[in-house]
Amino acid sequence: MFSFKKKEKIEIPLQIPRHIGIIMDGNGRWAKKRMQPRIFGHKSGMETLQNVTIAAKELGVQVLTVYAFSTENWSRPEKEVSFIMNLPVEFYDRYVPELHRNNVKIQMIGDTERLPKATYEALCKAEELTQLNTGLILNFALNYGGRAEIIQAVKMIAQDVLDAKFSPGEIDEEMIANYLQTSNLPRLLRDPDLVIRTSGELRLSNFLPWQSAYSELYFTDTLWPDFDEKALKAAIKEYSKRNRRFGGV
Repeated sequence: MFSFKKKEKIEIPLQIPRHIGIIMDGNGRWAKKRMQPRIFGHKSGMETLQNVTIAAKELGVQVLTVYAFSTENWSRPEKEVSFIMNLPVEFYDRYVPELHRNNVKIQMIGDTERLPKATYEALCKAEELTQLNTGLILNFALNYGGRAEIIQAVKMIAQDVLDAKFSPGEIDEEMIANYLQTSNLPRLLRDPDLVIRTSGELRLSNFLPWQSAYSELYFTDTLWPDFDEKALKAAIKEYSKRNRRFGGV
């Protein structure tokens, strides 16, 4: 008689991305499934953000950039936009203290000029409170659009060329990166290693188009309010299987 040992399943060790970008999608659909208004989903999504941020920090992620509101989202119903714009105020009062205790540093990118005063001030207060923290950077993309960011960078570079600060021939990828809004991040952490989109949609929707040129993309049907530590680990597990070649062999 021959006996065969059951083949053991080999677990792939997790390769933790240094920078994860998340397109937090599906709040409205999550609320609709529960016969609730869309704003109920946005409120639940805020709690999810706190939990996922702390989970990412404990896993060793260094930067988490979250797509909170795009430049195109202003076209949504006025009541919904007003509610979303008030979320940073509630976020500061309810969730920032816990993130601060977890050594999370809060930053933001996007066009802040159009933000309501209370929204902008709440984010500034969060940045100021956590500015000395040395843990994970929670980077809010609020009123952010990737194309608008690139246009803004091109205009600033063109002006500096006109001001004879450098010649057109000196422009390279690193210089352009220094004019993008993510230049507020440590140089080696500006580009996300992994971009996650929830809710089953298969597009980037103008999220970090320059920075995500070589990012690994992960799409899940899970709606954002249902995304948790287990879902985050599943995304990282899939990322760990990828062979990142950056255009090489």
